[in-house]
Amino acid sequence: MALAGIKVIEFAGLAPGPFAGLVLADNGASVVRIDRLGSQTLDVLCRGKRSLSVDIKVPSGRELVKRLFVDADVLIDPFRPGVLERLGLGPDVFLGSGGLNKRLIYARIVGFPRQGSFRDMAGHDVNYLALSGILPLLPGTDEKPAFPLNLLADFAGGGLFCALGIILALFERSRTNLGQVVDADMVSGVRYVSSFPLLNSLLPNKNFSGPRGTNLLDGGAPFYNLYLCQGGGWISVGCLEPHFFETFLEYFLAALPPENMASWKPTPAGQFDRTDWPRLKRFMELGFLSNTRDYWTRIFQNTDACVVPVLSPVEAAKLDSPSSTSMLQSMKVSKKPAMLAAGQHTEQVLDEAGVSWEYRKQLVADGAIDAPKRAPKL
Repeated sequence: MALAGIKVIEFAGLAPGPFAGLVLADNGASVVRIDRLGSQTLDVLCRGKRSLSVDIKVPSGRELVKRLFVDADVLIDPFRPGVLERLGLGPDVFLGSGGLNKRLIYARIVGFPRQGSFRDMAGHDVNYLALSGILPLLPGTDEKPAFPLNLLADFAGGGLFCALGIILALFERSRTNLGQVVDADMVSGVRYVSSFPLLNSLLPNKNFSGPRGTNLLDGGAPFYNLYLCQGGGWISVGCLEPHFFETFLEYFLAALPPENMASWKPTPAGQFDRTDWPRLKRFMELGFLSNTRDYWTRIFQNTDACVVPVLSPVEAAKLDSPSSTSMLQSMKVSKKPAMLAAGQHTEQVLDEAGVSWEYRKQLVADGAIDAPKRAPKL
């Protein structure tokens, strides 16, 4: 795989850090997660990783992880600014003049930009969305925008953006033989992945600059929306282009009971007549309610109408199939979460690092690691 042979050390964290490590692990990197000694974790983003438990507040524990960083390619720091510096594990220790590992990619994920009035504050996904400018453009009610779980900041603008930065830094290292600091902040990451709607909102473009819920992609357009079906299932409609909308109408009108078209029926020519959108939306709502999700799925199967069912997580997992490329294979979502116990691979990782039995006994005595369950393989 593309990242085979790349050694990654990931400090345990929440959401964006583990996701960045998951992307690297799924593409062949060897990822070791450093957990706090005695910690419990519910992290489900641990597929393909191993865990080492160590107390980095103990001097000998810090020296142990420093030793691991000297032999690593990538370090993922999920902490707030200054945490690793205060522990003597900041970037300058490795990348500065006389640094211990000048090839190290030192990747950091924070919420707010490092320069600015919010840089030292705690925050979460919804706070980063709030500062990015995209939140007012997201769907919701007339009174209040909605936010898409924690997908935009934690994962798209945080973990995935950081993983991209790491891969680009590894590519640059192949030319320069030098590592670098990769700084990812989630406010900037969200703005980057939201470039399309943000830029369009600044233009006199009626498809993107109207009040929330009246635009092309925020639920305003009847032909880009979700519809409830008979029995409770949902169907998604995304026929934006005129030829797709025309195909949609062809199949939709043919499948409706006659009473649904007693007084009015839409035509392809009226797709972008906004004065007709309320009537078209109501027509489609009543139409989809006339039958079940499975019925409409069969009607639109293998057509260019851009209509597919809204699947549950369990249903979607059944659609997984082998991919033709290693990149897409790595993007598959597991059917069940992987669980990784803190410290599960401590002895294995120390074996590979060549840590002596005497050194380990000292680490145990210092309270830096747990006592080994077996004699080391040295």
